[in-house]
Amino acid sequence: MNPDSSLDALPAPLAGALARRGFTSLTPVQQAVLAPELAGRDLRVSSQTGSGKTVAIGLALAPRLERALADRAAAAAPDGAPRTAAAPAAVIIAPTRELAAQIAGELSWLLSPLGARVACVTGGTSFGAEARSLRRDPLVIAGTPGRLLDHLDRGTLDPRGVLALVLDEADQMLDLGFRDDLEAIVGKMPGDRQTHLVSATFSREVRALADRFQRDAVSVEGTRPGAANGDIAHVAHLVLPAERDAAVVNLLLLAPGERTLVFVRTREGAAELADKLTALGLPARALSGDLEQRERTRTLDAFRSGAITTLVATDVAARGIDVPEVGRVIHADPPGDPEIFTHRSGRTGRAGRKGTSVLLVAPFAREHALRLLRRARVEATFRPAPSPDDVLRAADERLAAELAAVRLEGAAAGDAAAGDAAVVDANVRGPREASGPAPEARHRQLAARLLADMDATELVAALLARAKHTGPCAPQPVTAVAPPRSEPPPSRARPPAPPWSGAPSRARPPAPPWSGAPSRARSSAPPWSEAPSRARPAARQGNGEQPPRLPFVPFQVNWGERHGADPRRLLALVCRRGGVSSQQIGAIRIGSTASVVEVASPAAPEFARAVNQPDARDARIRIVRASSMRVE
Repeated sequence: MNPDSSLDALPAPLAGALARRGFTSLTPVQQAVLAPELAGRDLRVSSQTGSGKTVAIGLALAPRLERALADRAAAAAPDGAPRTAAAPAAVIIAPTRELAAQIAGELSWLLSPLGARVACVTGGTSFGAEARSLRRDPLVIAGTPGRLLDHLDRGTLDPRGVLALVLDEADQMLDLGFRDDLEAIVGKMPGDRQTHLVSATFSREVRALADRFQRDAVSVEGTRPGAANGDIAHVAHLVLPAERDAAVVNLLLLAPGERTLVFVRTREGAAELADKLTALGLPARALSGDLEQRERTRTLDAFRSGAITTLVATDVAARGIDVPEVGRVIHADPPGDPEIFTHRSGRTGRAGRKGTSVLLVAPFAREHALRLLRRARVEATFRPAPSPDDVLRAADERLAAELAAVRLEGAAAGDAAAGDAAVVDANVRGPREASGPAPEARHRQLAARLLADMDATELVAALLARAKHTGPCAPQPVTAVAPPRSEPPPSRARPPAPPWSGAPSRARPPAPPWSGAPSRARSSAPPWSEAPSRARPAARQGNGEQPPRLPFVPFQVNWGERHGADPRRLLALVCRRGGVSSQQIGAIRIGSTASVVEVASPAAPEFARAVNQPDARDARIRIVRASSMRVE
């Protein structure tokens, strides 16, 4: 063990809290924030998802929190007068309710031995209940931007004593359109505070934000941003678009019971896939942005408890969720951005556990997938998608291992006869009960009679056929697609151009059903179907390589500048209503009474269906496919 990673150097209360949670050493990012030369400095903390950044921030805040507690103890109470506003020493801003709650939970067990109380304030919960909680004067408050701003504006949160401000997942907060809220919150904080930014990656926009909010900042890296997580095995399968769902089913049947997170592009797609899996007997639920908070909480609780083993989620809905022991992430709809791929994959392989990230790739998008993996700095093994034979072989191996374990248990008990009967009994009852109660006398009698009348091999084969050990449904047929060649093709044999390249349509393969790619020739496409210059900066690439340019489809919104529309609010609206991320939005043009928003062509069909659903939160706003680019 690296001596710097030992818990011994920590104050006893913190070391004890970590030890009680099963920590035996600190992760690299937790070690890094404790360096003596960083004391009092503003930090820019970057590390892999799941590397312990929340605990690292707690350790960095602890010295100032201890001093704040001492100051509180020394201050005379004002004749027991009830407090009307919280006066925290630290405020932590998170992009989602789940992440804010997760941060509050993590810091509660870490900091409670110091005597620090932690509160959480988020939208979708009772403001009055939160106000009563704040009157108990927590030392640390974690919350979402909008709700924190509400408490600041209504006087239930007094910022004058804030010693440290933390922006967690700063990149996601910018993606979700919280820049103005962040500016407002920071503007209310004391000028002499510390400001820490935490992010899995630091894009150009996040660095610009950090430069505005921080002074004398220093970068702190645990595992380098973009570095591959050695605990995650990356696998890619080439799958025909029409067989995507079948491939997901077979992957789930390969390891039934393993907690799996499946990512899709839209909320409609999440609901459809979850319903299909449930109908096949595979316990699954959808997690999307249109769920009410109560239903969202129930869904996540069911996933955490194991009541359901598969969660089908969109990127926006899954931000900030932290579910332990997710064994596998399946990218049913590949992301277009390496940072999203990193965030998705980081839901598994957390806290030293092993995990698998599976990427499903349409054959025509193979080059795009290779580029995505290269930009994400991961190496994936390309394999054929699991076939029905693969699923059945895996089920047979599981059953054989379970029956072998039963026999060994019987032998260890010194009862060979009981062990043999247990094998027969396990075949009757199936693998899920193979380690259940010992066989009764009647089971042994039946086994002896059957063995006397039948060949042992035939008897066991007949019992296996009745064991139903392959899972709740039959494996699905999938077409074997050859993996990509490891060497580039000769220069004279150019591969087909990917859909976003703008190459002539003669080399263009058929698009998948959910891609939304137009079937007409490119020359007949309207002028706005090719992406114009984006209003936002181009995506950042560490290796200088530009991301593929997707065609965009315009949608008109009956909401313009006269009604209060601005780019930030419009972006947040269309992402929420359409179940897309900001990476799938192109140019935004705001007119006096209406606006036009461009949506990446692959996401456009599902986006159109999603925005067609009524939403009580903005019932008068309509989003329809634009027939022209005129904006008034």
